[in-house]
Amino acid sequence: MLAERMKNLHPYVPGEQPKDRPYIKLNANENPYPPSPQVQKAVVAAAKKQRARLGLYPDPDSLALREAIATMLNETGGVLCRTHTDGGKKNGSGSTCAPDSADRIPFAVTSDMIYCGNGSDEVLSFVFYAFFNSDRPLVLPTFTYSFYPVYAGFYQIPLERVPLNDDWSLNTEAMLSAANAHDTSMIFANPNAPTGRGLTRNQVRALLEKAPRDRVFVVDEAYVDFGGESSIPLLADFPNLVVVRTFSKSMCGAGLRLGYLVASPELINAVTTVKNSLNHFPVDFMAQQAGIASCKDVGYYVACAKAVARERDSFTAFLQEKGWDVIPSKTNFVFAKKMDAALGKPKNGEDMYRAIKAKGILVRHFATSGIEDYLRITIGTPEQMQALRKAMEEL
Repeated sequence: MLAERMKNLHPYVPGEQPKDRPYIKLNANENPYPPSPQVQKAVVAAAKKQRARLGLYPDPDSLALREAIATMLNETGGVLCRTHTDGGKKNGSGSTCAPDSADRIPFAVTSDMIYCGNGSDEVLSFVFYAFFNSDRPLVLPTFTYSFYPVYAGFYQIPLERVPLNDDWSLNTEAMLSAANAHDTSMIFANPNAPTGRGLTRNQVRALLEKAPRDRVFVVDEAYVDFGGESSIPLLADFPNLVVVRTFSKSMCGAGLRLGYLVASPELINAVTTVKNSLNHFPVDFMAQQAGIASCKDVGYYVACAKAVARERDSFTAFLQEKGWDVIPSKTNFVFAKKMDAALGKPKNGEDMYRAIKAKGILVRHFATSGIEDYLRITIGTPEQMQALRKAMEEL
């Protein structure tokens, strides 16, 4: 009874969402901090004062939200952990922001360069449909966001997987060679997941300069706010670039389901056409209110991103001291394996994951060959990370 295309579907498997007991949840790269207090106020006010709007369809183009995102990007340069604030504000809320000189965007991001969707996963789905062809392989790293192969199967797009370098960085030369050999597109997360390593903006520029100019080049910046370098400034020179972003990580909004693109108006219009052919109203009214309020209080999220980055660096030092091999991370997680000094090899990753889970803490283990001994550990609050430190010392 099923369509033949169902044979190509291999669904994405998210981090555990157990209900058997309360866990410290460090397995899904969620932000440990709640959204800005201004978000709560905006949602409550909308529910009270605009209750009738819940019975109506929302703005299908999310115009006010797109305008708010554009303003936020211009104020921060697209990297929150390096954004400068005037300080003196409780939890950063209400702070005035300015981008670091290294992140300043050399043009004004405008609303027609923004597309909003129901989480970056839906946004990515529309990107795959709009820009990638079934007659040539899409180039991507061997280890990267595991939803990319899912969408490739969904849209019957062949893949050209390029192994990472020995230090877990992207093999840009091999990816570029594959893209040019097939005259095709390329997609990768920067910083990458699950490894946490990132390319500099100049490295991305070097790729774009030599990649096919008539093929769309996609950079997924889900984690860039924690220490990476955004590719948004490169849009001034490369109209074939598409940057994917999300509210789920640095904007403390995984439950909101808000994702967005930054690209040329021409490419934004193409994705909008796909959206209007499938789901005319992907971002609901309350999510739009929450997103707008988040962007208007971006100083709060700057403080959160800085706190996560500090805790990540502190936890990395702890792991290294305890004999873990940790890949340098520019994200809100670390990717690490425990070395057995006596045997000179890693301990079994699944065993380590289960031992930590038994202590009431969830981290992420991948059974994928090549990374099966690693754990991906989301950075939580200082209190959560202290509990994890204690559990690890007791193993």
